[in-house]
Amino acid sequence: MIKIAQLSCGTEYSGVQKEIEKAAETFGAQMVMPDVNLDEIDEAYEKFGLSCASSSLKLMIARAMSLVEGKNEADAVFICTCFRCAEAAIARNEVRRLIQNNTNLPVVTYSFTEKTKASELFIRMEALTTIVARKSVLAREKQEGLTLGIDSGSTTTKVALMEDDEIIGTGWVKTGDIIGCANDGIRQALENTEYRLDDIEAIGTTGYGRITIGKAMGAKLIQEEISVNSKGAVYLADAQKGEATVLDIGGMDNKVITVNNGIPDNFTMGGICAGASGRFLDMTSGRLEVDITELGPLAQKGNYRNAVLNSYCIVFGIQDLVTSLAGGANKADAASAACYSVAEQVYEQQLQEIDVREPLIQVGGTSLIAGLVDAVQDILGGMNIIVPEYSQYIGSIGAAMLVSGLKDSDVDDSKRF
Repeated sequence: MIKIAQLSCGTEYSGVQKEIEKAAETFGAQMVMPDVNLDEIDEAYEKFGLSCASSSLKLMIARAMSLVEGKNEADAVFICTCFRCAEAAIARNEVRRLIQNNTNLPVVTYSFTEKTKASELFIRMEALTTIVARKSVLAREKQEGLTLGIDSGSTTTKVALMEDDEIIGTGWVKTGDIIGCANDGIRQALENTEYRLDDIEAIGTTGYGRITIGKAMGAKLIQEEISVNSKGAVYLADAQKGEATVLDIGGMDNKVITVNNGIPDNFTMGGICAGASGRFLDMTSGRLEVDITELGPLAQKGNYRNAVLNSYCIVFGIQDLVTSLAGGANKADAASAACYSVAEQVYEQQLQEIDVREPLIQVGGTSLIAGLVDAVQDILGGMNIIVPEYSQYIGSIGAAMLVSGLKDSDVDDSKRF
């Protein structure tokens, strides 16, 4: 059984602990609390060098130090604190940095509320267990045979057909009926090839609809987006060796993943509101009466300072946009402000939660919005950003790659839902 070390503060008092354990058990993992002696707490706290008033945070720090010093063993680390506590947010990030700098354990951080349910933790727990259990598969650098990847996202469904490490067909449709959209995408991917669906050797699925599609189509791989998207991103960017950061600003949520030699070692996902997502940019393009494909070039012509958007909320963000236009801002300035608003929120809510490594690979449908890429680069001080060809297909490409390296003995494990 995979052991996930829990470094936390307040989970027992908030009633969240049972939900964390339930989420881990769903994916064949066990949550473990690293053992520490009472006299080790003050010693570890002094070594750590961060002043915390909370005794629970001191215990969390001591448990982290015990992992670093090899006094306790684990396969992965889950660090979580209450989102209401500013002191805990600082400690959480520093503990994460301590683990990453001194171990090879994959890490995920999370800020919980008293209403957090196991289902909200599923992708995080699944990703941690996948990274531990399938390192050899994740480390693969080439695709073999004829495989199909399907990424059923909240906004669009993407399909990629690969043959012997080459992308030979793609499909892209708006997500509606889950199975119908997958079939439409498959038809597009096969359209200009000599193959039919029966010729495909293996299918891999990811995204929100991965389970439904995977079961219906007998997929050999049904896997969460973190490991799949990061694999597709580093493959397309030719960054499978060394370190990199993957930024995926999605239609409903965002993912930031740090990768070392093709394997994720830290990730954060989510956000306060859809005001930091592609959905907000889609609504912006509608309000500006331009196609979403025109929003990026339009934003590059504008100045975000002339139409400032201050809200984290998607509804009030659009209200700010309307107010700016009514006040005389032009469409280009409004488009620039919308892109900058999303980039700022992603930076504040997620990019500051990890240690960003160059290159930063920006992927997903929003990576095609040039004004957004420019805004991210500006906020990160000119950091090197790569937007690879086929960047919008990273999930489907990652699924097609990974399924080609999956052994038959792993199939039951991939269908544990």
